[in-house]
Amino acid sequence: MDFSSINPVTLIAMLMVAATPILLAAIGELVVEKAGVLNLGVEGMMITGAVSGFAVAVNTGSPLFGMLAAILAGAAVSFIFAVLTQILMANQVASGLALTLFGLGFSALMGQSYTGIVPPRTPKLDFGPLSDLPVVGRIIFGHDILVYVSILLVAAVWYWLNYTRSGRILRAVGENHDSAHALGYQVKKVRILAIMFGGACAGLGGAYLSLVRVPQWTEGMTAGAGWIALALVVFASWKPWRALLGAYLFGGITVLQLNLQAAGVRIPAEYLAMSPYIITILVLVVMSSNRGRRSLSAPGSLGRSFHAAG
Repeated sequence: MDFSSINPVTLIAMLMVAATPILLAAIGELVVEKAGVLNLGVEGMMITGAVSGFAVAVNTGSPLFGMLAAILAGAAVSFIFAVLTQILMANQVASGLALTLFGLGFSALMGQSYTGIVPPRTPKLDFGPLSDLPVVGRIIFGHDILVYVSILLVAAVWYWLNYTRSGRILRAVGENHDSAHALGYQVKKVRILAIMFGGACAGLGGAYLSLVRVPQWTEGMTAGAGWIALALVVFASWKPWRALLGAYLFGGITVLQLNLQAAGVRIPAEYLAMSPYIITILVLVVMSSNRGRRSLSAPGSLGRSFHAAG
């Protein structure tokens, strides 16, 4: 075993890249759940964004257009979930699982002709002399734009939820939708907009996977990233900055495992592959327990359908 091949600076820089798609999906789902909606379709929205963004980027030659397409695709797929759960009053858990199955099947069909194609390169931002600084330059100033966008998005969501009127309205809807409705707030409209925002973020996270993290299209390439994002929201107690730390922690574990394998440490890849599903089971167990929900400070109306009186 040769641990000298593991460079701590490179490791930290790589974990930021590995964490970005999970973080984008998690911060979108956090807003959705703050509105009182549990969407288990994050994986489906991510994989749809991955294939849509990849296809558009390849055909236009522009990663930017690909990312915009992924945002629209994720929002469009999430709108299906919004119609099912907010207008047709379908069960949120069942609808979310159906959305994931739909996304996986739809992306496999769409992506058949894109296997083996290399997408246009997404450039890194040029910070000039800052990029050449020892240690700091590689870790902080050596990334593409979406790494910084994801961090800014966390800050923006935190500020919006805590210091704006519309953010407080969304939180009120998530805590007690009946009281929010009595105060005159449009519960279903708030939730539909939150769901579409979450879908847009998940779609962008998927595009980051196919255009930057692993610049190629492979069927099922999200490999449980959506489930990890879903779990991070719960274990972060619906707090944006904790979601950021959780995403970076899981990104670090992923990158460290790959580096340890390269150094000769025998770690079965199956352990990491099964982790999203184990974590998801734990999340569902916690969410099914009222005591668990209270201990994590879950939104009071999370997962509960709203029926307007009269």
